[in-house]
Amino acid sequence: MADTPSFVEFFRSSAPYIHAHRGRTFVVCFGGEAVASRRFPSLIHDIALLSALGVRVVVVHGARPQIEKRVKERGGAARFVAGGRRVTDALALACVKEAVGTVRVEIEGLLSMGVPNSPMGGARIRVASGNFVGARPLGVVGGVDAEWTGLVRRVDADGIRQRLDNGAIVVLPPIGYSVTGEVFNLSFQDVAASAAAALGADKLVSLVEGKALSDARKRMPQQMTPQEAREALRKKRFGDDARLHLEAAVQACEGGVRRAHLVSRAHDGGLLVELFTRDGVGTMVTSESYDGVRPARPDDVGGILELLEPLAEDDVLVERPRDLLERDIDRFTVVERDGLIAACAATYPYESQRAAEIAAVAVHPRYRDAGRGEVLLSYLERRAREQGLTKLFVLTTRTAHWFRERGFEPGRLADLPPARRTAYDKRRASKILIKPVA
Repeated sequence: MADTPSFVEFFRSSAPYIHAHRGRTFVVCFGGEAVASRRFPSLIHDIALLSALGVRVVVVHGARPQIEKRVKERGGAARFVAGGRRVTDALALACVKEAVGTVRVEIEGLLSMGVPNSPMGGARIRVASGNFVGARPLGVVGGVDAEWTGLVRRVDADGIRQRLDNGAIVVLPPIGYSVTGEVFNLSFQDVAASAAAALGADKLVSLVEGKALSDARKRMPQQMTPQEAREALRKKRFGDDARLHLEAAVQACEGGVRRAHLVSRAHDGGLLVELFTRDGVGTMVTSESYDGVRPARPDDVGGILELLEPLAEDDVLVERPRDLLERDIDRFTVVERDGLIAACAATYPYESQRAAEIAAVAVHPRYRDAGRGEVLLSYLERRAREQGLTKLFVLTTRTAHWFRERGFEPGRLADLPPARRTAYDKRRASKILIKPVA
């Protein structure tokens, strides 16, 4: 029972994600190394839990170690073309079919479990697989014929959606079929990215081999744009698995997928932690602004109050009751992170003086060292310039140094617009700080 408080806290904090993910389409991919791991049943249980929570799940698996084992047992040798793609000759293709079929059956078996007092207790999960992926030959690369190694040509998105609509988990193996009836060996990362893009999936989640997605020097950041990811691929040396997953993440995002997550498979339960906690454990590639700065809406009043009330109680800020916030909500700008108001500030313009006051600046304690306040301030400065204002000013009792570090200089009462000068509260004796923005 010692872990009860932490469990309750996690379960409560996961509620917004459960609501947000319900009805969404996620593509989850992993390599054959995951299948061979003793933790594989736990991973399948986590995927089944996603389905139970209303997520539409497509699973894409690899089978590289299983294929290599069979090729070696039959006396074959691995050959590769430029770029690292395997040459799939007749022997290798037979091994691909055998290995992929075995892995698929194992996944289906684990998803069919329903033993009482187990993670799958009471589960009734349908699994669908089939000829959803069309392929074409890779062809001759650098003078070498890749034979039955292929590339994704199309994905039958409508067929997959029909199975998802019926409540099934769809399993896509790393093989595809040509219009001539041939079978091709595909990269499972290519299958995952192509399927996610074709489906318009909300997320592609890739389980990467190794402790973390990192180069030789440091771990990758929590968030990247596709452009930043491409630059990282160009500059840094990754292991083959991490490189392929990151390339697939970029491909998916550029194909319309909202977010691609790369999570270390070594992290037990990493799939759930990444999807149901605010900060996760992996790297996210997204074209969206994760820390979205936007104008406040009436339904943000509660979140803004949660930021302001503790600071008002400590006399850092002037108290602003709910009715005042509701009246002034159009003055507020917020930084939102996955539904949480991470920071806020209000702007009160004095147009005749071409100035504006920034007030009620607050950042959630969890993000005070993560630059949210600075992002918000930069946004307000840009908006002020766009509106033709020439200066911003703040009145503060405790945070003067924070503003001084960001270019604000001490001012005098006489520097304030007349209306604000009249409303100045001498009892608080707030410091006046001013910054030109023209």
